Amino acid sequence: MPTRKYTYYDYTISLCPECLKRIDAKIVFEDNNVFMLKRCPEHGNTKVLIADDIAYYKNIRNYNKPSEMPYTFNTKTHYGCPYDCGLCPDHEQHSCLTVIEITDRCNLSCPTCYAGSSPHHGRHRTFEEVKAMLDTIVANEKEPDVVQISGGEPTLHPQFFEILDYAKTLPIKHIMVNTNGIEIAKDFEFAKRLKTYAPDFEIYLQFDSFKETALQVLRGANLRSIREKAIEHLNKLNLSTTLVVTLRKGLNDDEMGKIIDYALEQKCVRGVTFQPTQIAGRLENFNLETDRITLTEVRRKILEQSPVFSADDLIPVPCNPDALVMGYVLKFQGSNIPLTRYVNPADLLDNSKNTIVYEQDEALHQKMFEIFSTGTSTDKAASKLHTLLCCLPFVKAPKLNYDNLFRVIIMQFVDAHNFDVRAIKKSCVHIVNKDNKIIPFETMNLFYRDDKKEYLETLKSS
Repeated sequence: MPTRKYTYYDYTISLCPECLKRIDAKIVFEDNNVFMLKRCPEHGNTKVLIADDIAYYKNIRNYNKPSEMPYTFNTKTHYGCPYDCGLCPDHEQHSCLTVIEITDRCNLSCPTCYAGSSPHHGRHRTFEEVKAMLDTIVANEKEPDVVQISGGEPTLHPQFFEILDYAKTLPIKHIMVNTNGIEIAKDFEFAKRLKTYAPDFEIYLQFDSFKETALQVLRGANLRSIREKAIEHLNKLNLSTTLVVTLRKGLNDDEMGKIIDYALEQKCVRGVTFQPTQIAGRLENFNLETDRITLTEVRRKILEQSPVFSADDLIPVPCNPDALVMGYVLKFQGSNIPLTRYVNPADLLDNSKNTIVYEQDEALHQKMFEIFSTGTSTDKAASKLHTLLCCLPFVKAPKLNYDNLFRVIIMQFVDAHNFDVRAIKKSCVHIVNKDNKIIPFETMNLFYRDDKKEYLETLKSS
């Protein structure tokens, strides 16, 4: 009998990358890779690489956990995912991280920018508009886990500090500021004022590369000295910081290990987030065939480049295992101790279970015992640490604080090419739009920005 050259694995709903209409898609295995095959009646067949690691792709299903829901929904389900975002009752995950874009303006015009920001684009939100955005998040979440103040470049907003003042009055567990770091680098007094919002406050710092060529391609400027000065100021203040790396294959994906090593040496840095480029917004000189990089490729390259992590240290995040990978390290007495390898996937599905740590090396085992064996799960320090360990079981660690934590996150924002409705329904990174609806990050950039909404209405009526 004739046979196909691939092995059929699964079925999902995707989008045509040309017209964005919903179409059927098959997930298949071929030549040790995972592909999505789909066909649009108007634009024909598409074959998209979605993973280069079949075993990992199959394993992510073991990390799904029961959905945590918001307390309220903002739209009704009528047309079906992804045409009802806001969140609709059919969505399967609350907002682990909610972004509010307080301005469209930016002091850069990056060739890669999902929001299309620039010095003359759009406007600043009014203070009342921003307050309404924040109040919407609280109404949905009661005690939001993480709220990220973003833009554009949020530090340009004329009422930036008033916005932070108001956010700190709300029951938000952790606030982040997403910034390119220019204001922090220019003005140490500005950075000192940011420090007054700690604890439970963090800088989400753009940090794409050490190479001038890569920075020019992604940001249109050589920002290395800006990054170095910003981190110098943040280190002086020990102001919690995450380095954020936008990845493009063949451009800066060879630097991941170097960036992790650098980050581990910085007093202020709590982790690195790697984000494969989402094909959305302003994206100049991007070749779909050569520049796209998948989540599993990023994971594999981290393992190849970083001596800190082994395969068991970079595992799916149960909120949305298709799109998120996490790896945690404990920085303790000069050692970097991987934590995630000791997590049983079954424990991730049961929030009542504690992490059990065991290490064969006797000296290291004693150190781990000192960290984890004292105190109870109700200790204030342990509870505090747990709120920062996304989706991990409860950690008894009263001798630790956020300074001891280092995390690597891979955050793949799905676009029209690799769109999988199963992952979209589990999306836990959301944006509050101008209508005070809470939109998954991925669909926001595909359908719900100002220049996209009119076309979305035509899709609904077709």
